[in-house]
Amino acid sequence: MNVELFIPCFIDQLYPQTAFNTLKLLEKAGCKVHYNPQQTCCGQPAFNAGFWDEAKTVGSKFLDDFPDDKYIVSPSASCTGMVKNYYNDLFTNTTFHNKCRTVQSNIYELSDFLVNVLKRDYFGAELDGRAVYHDSCAALRECKIKAEPRALLAKVHGLELVEMRDTDTCCGFGGTFAVKYEGISSAMAQQKIDNALEMQAEYIISTDASCIINLQGYIDKHNLPIKTMHLADVLCNGWGNV
Repeated sequence: MNVELFIPCFIDQLYPQTAFNTLKLLEKAGCKVHYNPQQTCCGQPAFNAGFWDEAKTVGSKFLDDFPDDKYIVSPSASCTGMVKNYYNDLFTNTTFHNKCRTVQSNIYELSDFLVNVLKRDYFGAELDGRAVYHDSCAALRECKIKAEPRALLAKVHGLELVEMRDTDTCCGFGGTFAVKYEGISSAMAQQKIDNALEMQAEYIISTDASCIINLQGYIDKHNLPIKTMHLADVLCNGWGNV
């Protein structure tokens, strides 16, 4: 199966290893992966800030950068949700209308693609410890993903996955929300982390790097005995130098 890899700017700049691990997972699942180095952003930051004309310009480039006849897979529910749901606001009844609809039907968040398209939930990963899964707002509400990451994590050797309270509440990132309302954002992150620590978890795992950086920032600031991991990094853990 030929697959196009979409690596959001956030992961490209801050978590490049997550991008490489996404590639490894897709190749281990039997996919032939193509990465277009000209790709940039999906336009979500500008869109969420109200700059729709600028978002449309960036989104137009996204539609130009990806073909409409292949699956597009991304390790970000947030960016996948942007394309799937909000490109309608930007490209309905434009020259990109038809291609936009096709791309929207072909783009998948990583766990959704692995479980529901490839029908794979085991990758030989190993991670000793106790973990909770954080349902990001985008994964749960925009991409309708809940069972898929848990199915994948359930097959990780040595990992005990437990459910924390309010797993589906926001971590407090919300893009510029974390900057404009730092106090509220920090309180929301604290609540999420307190709930994880209540379960004696050693890891908080999520599908979104934006949630991870927000939670890890709070963890580092307060020197707490827990760490965050992206789902893709967990699923490649224990492979050695594969």
